[in-house]
Amino acid sequence: MQLHILHPGGEHFVGDVEALWCPGVLGRFEVLNKHAPLISALTKGVLRYGQKTKPQSLRIQGGLVEIMDNKAVVLLSEAPLKQ
Repeated sequence: MQLHILHPGGEHFVGDVEALWCPGVLGRFEVLNKHAPLISALTKGVLRYGQKTKPQSLRIQGGLVEIMDNKAVVLLSEAPLKQ
């Protein structure tokens, strides 16, 4: 799936990933290839993305995620901190 991670300062990541793990306001959730369309608010926590066996991690303060047509767009409320 194509992933775009954006914040007010610009792009943090654009590329293909196997999975995305999000800190949703109602709990953590995982997004895999060909996931159903979804829009969710994100809360402060750790966003993980990449290969299932070796994901990358970001500390985020919150934001939104939209999943549609095998593409995920994460809009962060501020620039992330690498974990």
